[in-house]
Amino acid sequence: MATTTRRVGVVLFQLGGPDTLEAIEPFLFNLFCDPDIIDFPFARIGRKPLAKLISSTRARKVQHHYAVIGGGSPIRRFTEQQARALQLKLKESGVDARCFVAMRYWHPFTAEAIQQVRAAGCDEIVLLPLYPHYSSTTTGSSLNEWRRLFRDNVPVHSIETFYHHPLYLEAVVEKVEEALARFPQPEQAEIVFSAHSVPMSVIEKGDPYQRQIQETVELVMQRGQWPNRYRLCYQSKVGASKWLQPSLHTTLKDLAAEKRRELCIVPISFVSDHVETLGEINHEAREEAEALGIERFEMTSGLNDSPTFIAALAQLVAGAAGIEWGQQQGVDRLVAAD
Repeated sequence: MATTTRRVGVVLFQLGGPDTLEAIEPFLFNLFCDPDIIDFPFARIGRKPLAKLISSTRARKVQHHYAVIGGGSPIRRFTEQQARALQLKLKESGVDARCFVAMRYWHPFTAEAIQQVRAAGCDEIVLLPLYPHYSSTTTGSSLNEWRRLFRDNVPVHSIETFYHHPLYLEAVVEKVEEALARFPQPEQAEIVFSAHSVPMSVIEKGDPYQRQIQETVELVMQRGQWPNRYRLCYQSKVGASKWLQPSLHTTLKDLAAEKRRELCIVPISFVSDHVETLGEINHEAREEAEALGIERFEMTSGLNDSPTFIAALAQLVAGAAGIEWGQQQGVDRLVAAD
């Protein structure tokens, strides 16, 4: 096993989430103050008052989602687990790696991660947004915040998508297999891929998110080779503007009307369990499905620190840093690329 001589800092970006019920409103305020989320003429003047209005209204609507999953989001815990697992995977393979977490709208913020990166004395940095699909509202926003705050003279490499990476797809397939195995007749379940929605105005500006989500669904189904019927829907819409359709709620009604009685929900744009999966799908959508007469409702668990998913991240980091990743006698090895 060859060992790299340079220290690689890896920054894992995520949305973040309120860790208490009291943190919901300030978390949402931070989100809606983001110029990559809310932008309109004279936004510099009106963005904060609008963010205050939306966050106070939205906080009341979503509080029960956080209450039913323990009173706060587990996204920080899962992301830190991913960071530890990735650092261990890279170190075992010969890379002097240090992994850090940067949340966009709640602690630890990007500025906190930058302080940790500097203290670690990294020779180069790999930016790893944990969004498989690129959107200006997620990956774009995280990278923009980093560039606003980090001006050090250290080489920085960015990973903008990984939705087509073979090991990422395999990790999703593994989770679908686990969920389908809970059905008495797995082939009878309808597979419903649910992705986080975004405003149509974002897509119309050329954002590739929708196309990449659709491609991922097809790649996962091809890799899984299941005979099941499947469809794609979107969730987590905010406000009155037009967002990607159909919604998860509409899809559940359509499935019930079609007499589909067994559903396997796959949260396709998420890499860890948090309020959108544990609260919005596994609690709210489950109750709605039961009320509609759907008899079996299963949701795939988050990728979290799945060994296959962590291996995918390790390969992505190695590739971004110019380190060749190979196999020798069944053991991962890394060779520094000149």
